[in-house]
Amino acid sequence: MTKKQHAAGTAGTMGLAGVGLACAALAAGCGDSSSQQVNEKPAFLGSVMSATYDGSGDDLLTAGLGASGLASATPPAYANAEAPTAAELRRAAIYNSYRAIVDTTAAGGYGTLYGPSVDVGGTPTAGSGKIAGTEYIAFSDDGSGRQNVTLMVQVPATFDKANPCIIAAASSGSRGVYGAISTGEWGLKHGCAVAYTDKGTGAAPHDLQNDTVPLIDGRRTSAAAAGTAAQFNAGLSGTELAAFNAVTPNRYAFKHAHSGHNVEKDWGKFTLQAAEFALYVLNEKYGDQDGGGRRYATLTPGNTIVIASSVSNGGGAAIAAAEQDTRGLIRGVAVAEPAVEMPANAGITIRRGNTTVPVVGKPLIDFTTYANLYQACASLAPSIASGPFAAAYAAGFAAPAFPVAPNRCAALKAQGLLNASTTAEQAEESLHKLLAYGWEPDAAILQASHAAFEIAPAVAVTFANALSRASVKDNLCGFSYAATAANGSITTLAPAAALAGMFATGNGVPPAGGINLVNNNGKFGPARDFLSFNAASVADWNLDGALCLRNLVTGNTPQALKLQAGLDETRRNGNLQGKPAIIVHGRSDNLLPVNHTSRPYFGLNKKVEGAASKLSYIEVTNAQHFDTFIGLPSVLPGYDSRFVPLHVYLNRALDAMYGHLKNGSALPASQVVRTVPRGGVPGTAPAITAANVPAFVTAPAPADAIGFLAGTVTIPD
Repeated sequence: MTKKQHAAGTAGTMGLAGVGLACAALAAGCGDSSSQQVNEKPAFLGSVMSATYDGSGDDLLTAGLGASGLASATPPAYANAEAPTAAELRRAAIYNSYRAIVDTTAAGGYGTLYGPSVDVGGTPTAGSGKIAGTEYIAFSDDGSGRQNVTLMVQVPATFDKANPCIIAAASSGSRGVYGAISTGEWGLKHGCAVAYTDKGTGAAPHDLQNDTVPLIDGRRTSAAAAGTAAQFNAGLSGTELAAFNAVTPNRYAFKHAHSGHNVEKDWGKFTLQAAEFALYVLNEKYGDQDGGGRRYATLTPGNTIVIASSVSNGGGAAIAAAEQDTRGLIRGVAVAEPAVEMPANAGITIRRGNTTVPVVGKPLIDFTTYANLYQACASLAPSIASGPFAAAYAAGFAAPAFPVAPNRCAALKAQGLLNASTTAEQAEESLHKLLAYGWEPDAAILQASHAAFEIAPAVAVTFANALSRASVKDNLCGFSYAATAANGSITTLAPAAALAGMFATGNGVPPAGGINLVNNNGKFGPARDFLSFNAASVADWNLDGALCLRNLVTGNTPQALKLQAGLDETRRNGNLQGKPAIIVHGRSDNLLPVNHTSRPYFGLNKKVEGAASKLSYIEVTNAQHFDTFIGLPSVLPGYDSRFVPLHVYLNRALDAMYGHLKNGSALPASQVVRTVPRGGVPGTAPAITAANVPAFVTAPAPADAIGFLAGTVTIPD
């Protein structure tokens, strides 16, 4: 294995006039100095480190594991689990990040429809899919030494200076910088550089009790030793930290929740910075040279195809980048299931078939705090009892010994938020409330599996803290993060090995890696959120905390107004500045419902840009938010038989966008793609074939065409 690590040099400071004289003297390889500028390191970049991988022992896409290694249920091991090396953490981060987004089972399409061993033409091969090249990594900072947004560029050995391309991919969810590796795969296979950013989020926490922090490569050290090199530090003074630990010991702070920067407002900026970083490193490698060896900025936005792409929050970052792009860095956008925050009064109506959707275009913190109120109860609805994990949910969360879900139903009734009397009726009423608030009927079947994984409370707490710019010491709405025992009580700190590897295993939104969401205000002391007790000694899944979070969205207290002001900073305007764009989204998305995200954003863009709009919206039936859940048939049977991978359509969107930008091929019109579920017995569904995932077309049939007229988005049934 060949692996060379070094600090990348910065561009020289030779003035343009001097460079021009040098080129005039040499006349070879420099081009016209009047039309080129010296390749300057962007001011936002800190020290740049790089590593070159030979594509055999290690590589850019699979970290040496190959396609089979990514598919293996056995994660890569550490020589010393309590002190993994940077290389070991990178390998584990790529393994976990890829598998967190993509179904890596053969029956689900891995190795046949997508994956490292499937070539750019869609043909399965016997290869490992390893890709040689160089990886560059650095922090972007605002000058405080605390923001430290991670940027990374992967340049495959197959990069062609004559046909330059870049995929700018922000991490999905709240993951670290490898969180978009499954999107980067398309770019690496096509010889494009891939520009990644963690967009100010990240998986590894600040251990407040021991005052240790992660570095840029995931290794941990003391906050004092790390200084401004910490990937994340909660920013408490020594006095504040001691006071916090005395009252709330054994807690953790996470970057997305506790950075104090409201990072979502800058997700577009960080995506653009990643693209700038890519152009810088590409020109350091491939730019024309002057006589002294200094490089010109030969590759520019004008001659390099740059596509912003990713999924979920990363997809939202790509859209934000396109809106905020004042320099023409981005040529096109291709995203899946994006999180986009709509304007408060967008004036968009959505009609599916002959039915007008009553509530649309709410921001994530709004509809997630609403789900956080009702989902635990709705998951008991008899009408969705056949859904994935519904039986296990009822057995675990409605058991007579600990009926936490029925207790939530009763508590909602006691608060006047439900009217029905029996648990079953209250569950159906809760489900109806979710449907009336914008969830698609196609997604209803997924409520139990989402509730069981505590997705809504985890997201609600993270975004409430971030939008409020709350400090960890604020314990917003009584929530904190800690390791907990089986009964929900706070234990001592997480095991050393779990913390040491959390850069690679965590998702940045606990529960994750043994760290859970804690209700500090439980009657019998702090405890895991859903296991805590209220003042009446009832375990009702912490309805008090859920109501507090909801009131931050709808109320007018100083804290609520602070959150709402932060939210307003994240709202998008719909103006993609005429850039061609493709959004693909699963109709059954239960986390980011289409009625609050892609459907209204499509309408907003058409309303704002009019005839200049080049946005196509592809809605995929039988597709939902978590492809990785399809690959867990023994844990979540029913995802495999009901749902197809949306990842297939992201790859196709990238194919279509690249073809349009490179060759002028027509983009697909907005449409519904009608897929075919695999069917069979849940948990043992037959293998997927190409027939299950038909391609979208340039000109859909009228019955499949999505339209927009006079402020109304029309979606075929």
